[in-house]
Formats: sequence, structure tokens, C-alpha cells
Amino acid sequence: MTAALTAATLSTGTAAHASGTGTATDAAARAATDTGLKVGAGRAAIAIPASLLPLDGFTTVHDDLQVRILLLENGARRVALTVLDLTSISAEAITAVRAIITKAAGVASADIVVTVTHTFSAPHVQAASSSTGAAQYIEQIKQATTSAVTAAVGGLTAARVGYGTGTCDVNVNRDVLTADGWWLGTGEAGSSDKSVGVTRFDDLDGNPIAVLMNYNVQSSVMMESVMADGSLPISADLAGAAARHVENQYDSAVGFFLVGSCGDQAPAFRAKRYTIDKDKKWSQVDAQDAGWLLLTVQGERLGTEVVRVSESIRTTAGSGSSPVRFVTDSVTVNTMASGHPTGPTTSYDFTPSGTADVPIWVLQVGDGVFVGVSPELSTDTARGIKEHSPFPHTAVMSMLEGGAKNMAEARSYARITYEAMDSSYAQGAAETVAAKIGTMLDALRA
Repeated sequence: MTAALTAATLSTGTAAHASGTGTATDAAARAATDTGLKVGAGRAAIAIPASLLPLDGFTTVHDDLQVRILLLENGARRVALTVLDLTSISAEAITAVRAIITKAAGVASADIVVTVTHTFSAPHVQAASSSTGAAQYIEQIKQATTSAVTAAVGGLTAARVGYGTGTCDVNVNRDVLTADGWWLGTGEAGSSDKSVGVTRFDDLDGNPIAVLMNYNVQSSVMMESVMADGSLPISADLAGAAARHVENQYDSAVGFFLVGSCGDQAPAFRAKRYTIDKDKKWSQVDAQDAGWLLLTVQGERLGTEVVRVSESIRTTAGSGSSPVRFVTDSVTVNTMASGHPTGPTTSYDFTPSGTADVPIWVLQVGDGVFVGVSPELSTDTARGIKEHSPFPHTAVMSMLEGGAKNMAEARSYARITYEAMDSSYAQGAAETVAAKIGTMLDALRA
């Protein structure tokens, strides 16, 4: 795949390999493998012209941010998964994205899942009324969404699905004990789930339409790293680098990064990073331009493992069906006043503030299930959900609907970690959400 193609709309699933020259035997074989599932995927770059810069402090574009859309259809139900290379996205912009997809693809607004890859090297999406730049930025996102969904609709075709799991060591727990309390760093001894869930959708000829990866890490290799010339570049960061690697291996497929339990997980190597000395004192250093090599290597490593697992997957080939079910629910949790931690501490007032409803989204495709919430979950919470899931393949996602504050597990409150101080959810909220997810998965599998 050429560099020019990566910045353009990519349409997949167009049955180009079945031009009508096949025999009746070929047609019968294809019919026998039809699972009743239809899939289409597309992507498009979010154009950020020089006239928009600087935007939210960013002064240049290193690599394009993308909008990627996956359409899933089974019978009368059509669901859309929309993944944007953004840190977060405003409710206003989400509404606009949904309207575009509904009009172009006929997907009900309630059946459109919107999530972000959580790259920190992207401008925040503010309300359009906040500035001229914000309004123009949203307009560029809308244009990319239009191109991506048009490609996905054009490529919608009968499909099969398969799942696999690999292991990749490019994430690390970011909680470390300093002389002044718990803070951010490289917590090698902390919990870290290195598994990467891979989902592959093929057309009936076995050509990949989309490859999805679910991995537990923030895309923050280049977060806040200022280059030697003083510039602050926009980048899709680790998620983008991994997805591009996958797409370069499959010319006709779209690669999707689904961020997992990212609350306490950072890239193993970051350009601007915290260091701890022998006295457990912390400081920050910045590799600046050298950070791009760290990004390239880690993105390639994750992408390579995704491709390896993808190549081992054999998508469902027997007769039958791959049901697409999408359910939503919510659970009430206790909340607290959200903090803005600036450093470690050994004492903190977790002040109760009431309750809030936490929405939960569950998408089933065949024997696999994708479950997501807005808050950033931590490793042990997501791992517990997967271990107790009745589905053989379970992807746990954070950052749906634009994302929310951290939802730390109970131990973080006792330690007074960054995730606990940064949260607007009280201790026990994560465990309550996990239990509710378990109930929903059991009911869906029954």
C-alpha cells in the first residue's frame, strides 16, 4: 500500500475477486459458507490544513488522523462501529458523526458505536461555538466520516468472522512508588495484560475486509513531546502506527485499534517520560525527535503480532449464522469530586458527590463479544471481565462515547494513585460495573 493510499478513503469487501467467471460449483461452495453476516469497512483521513494550525497547541501534522467505520449486518439489524484517531470527542461532534452515518448507511442512531483510539497527540474536539478553529476541525471530522461511511456502504458484502489471541509486550503499568507516594512512571512489577485480541472479517472468497485489534494501552508515545525546532506534532501515535502496519499487509482491509484497559497502562517506551532515581525521586525528560523511532518500533511490533495472529485465524466456514446482537444498559455507581493531580501524595480526600449512571455497550458477533464503557478501566478490572465471560472471545473496550475519567479498581484508592485521584467515580464503581457486565454477558449467552 502506498503512502498516498493511506491518506485516502479505502473501500473494502468489494468482491473484486469474484467477477462472475466462477462455475456453478464455485457458487454452491460460496453459498455453503454464507453465515448470514454482511460486513463493509472504510477509512478516511481527517484533513488538517495549515490554515487550521496552531490548533489546541499543535503546530504541525506528522501523520494523519483517521476515521474508520465498520458496518455489520445480520438480517434486518445493521450496526456501525466508528473509531476515530482522537484523544476524546465532544457530544456535539458525536451527534454530527451519527447523523452522517444514519443518512449514508441507514443505521439507527442508537445502533452506532462511537469510540476513540485515545491518542494524546491530537487536538481535543471542543464545542464548535468555542472558536472558529474548533468549528472547522469538527467540519473536517464530518467530511472524513462521510468518506469513510460511503466506502463502507459500497463495500458491504457477505462475510465470515474469526477470532484469535496473541501476546505483545509494548505496554507497561504506569503506577510507581516514589518517595512522596504513588505516581506515574514505568511500573514493571505492576499488573499488565499483554494479550492482544484479534478479530478478522473476510469476504466469502477469504479476502480480509477488516482486522480489529483490542489492546490495553494509551497511545501516548509522543504525548507532549516538543521537537527540537519547538513544534508540537499531531499524530495517531501507537494506535495509528499499529493499524497502518496491518493495513500495509492487507491492501484491501481496514485495521481497527480498539483501546482496552488503558487507565493504568502506558507504552513501554515514551518520548517524554517520568524517571525515578535511587532515592525514589521523580523527574521528566524528553527524547524529542528521537521519540519517533520509539513509536515506529512499538507500532511495528504490535502490528506484526496482530498480523501473525490474523494469519492463524480461519474465519467461520460452515453453514449456519453469525448473529449480530447489540444491547445497551447502565448501572448506578457512587461518584466523588474529580481531582487534578499534579504529583504524588500520601494523603487525599476522596469526597463523595452522589451517584451517576454508567452506560454499557455490548456487541456480539458470532462467538465473540465486544463490551465497552466510557471510563478508562484498569487492567485488573478488564482481566476479571474477560476471565468470567461466557464467550470464548471477549474484547473489553474503554473510551466509548468520547471517553470519561478513569475508573480505578479498589487498590488504587488505597495507594492513592494518579488514576484514583483523577477519577470522578468512587471506590467500588469499577467492581460494580464489572459485575453488571458479567450479568449482561451471561444473559446474552443464555
